[in-house]
Amino acid sequence: MSQEIPKASELLEKHEVDLLRRALLEWGGPAHCSDQLAAGMGFIDSQDLLDQALRLRNALGEDAPLTPADWARTLLATEIVFVSDLAGSGVEWPTTTGRDDEATITLLRVIQRKLARTVSPYYGKRPSV
Repeated sequence: MSQEIPKASELLEKHEVDLLRRALLEWGGPAHCSDQLAAGMGFIDSQDLLDQALRLRNALGEDAPLTPADWARTLLATEIVFVSDLAGSGVEWPTTTGRDDEATITLLRVIQRKLARTVSPYYGKRPSV
């Protein structure tokens, strides 16, 4: 899958990148991911999710290019950590992030639309590691 490797600033506004970075941080805090779920999101296991979340947060913060698979993993990890009460932050999201649920879902929908072309090779597929 040869696509351009876009930087965050080429796809998203700063506040949208900030949401993704904050969501990735949740995996090292209140969220609890099984190895199986991490693998389904495209990571090797839960430890790899934590390691990659740090790498992805840093890359987003530095406006470094991300591969389409990295964008797909970032988006999927954000979606799950925000919504899932079993594995993610779920109902604790507003408490742990300081972000309102309604504002978060609205912003997440904007991000999903903006990343659609970049992550489209992974619709219905596991983002390859």
